[in-house]
Amino acid sequence: MELLPHRYPFLMVDKVLEVDCEKQYIKALKNVTHNEPFFQGHFPEDPLMPGVMMVEAMAQVGGLFVKVCFPEAREKPFVLAGLDKVRFRRPVLPGDTIIFEAQGFKCKGPVVKTLVRATVDGKVVAEAEIMAAVR
Repeated sequence: MELLPHRYPFLMVDKVLEVDCEKQYIKALKNVTHNEPFFQGHFPEDPLMPGVMMVEAMAQVGGLFVKVCFPEAREKPFVLAGLDKVRFRRPVLPGDTIIFEAQGFKCKGPVVKTLVRATVDGKVVAEAEIMAAVR
């Protein structure tokens, strides 16, 4: 919460498990609970985490890496700038714990690009190339 401007109900990262600036790698998790606000309207009889919320969580994980590993960007806001190769492989349900792993951060001017993979119980549920712009 010190590094991200997001707050409930939009803070999508519960815990950072590992950060390695030299290897350009971050691992974080999100516990998906039954009382997530989006489940009220996203198929309440058969709840399913919306893909757009998984993408937001992936972007926040990438943003955390930038804030930790690029001190010059720590006080600057960043915004989602683009998405490529987004794929949703399996549903994410209440009670799941999503593990996010991002690696290979590439910077070009104010834009940072990375690959983020989300897994539940070791199975890939989503992946995307995410671009963010530091303002």
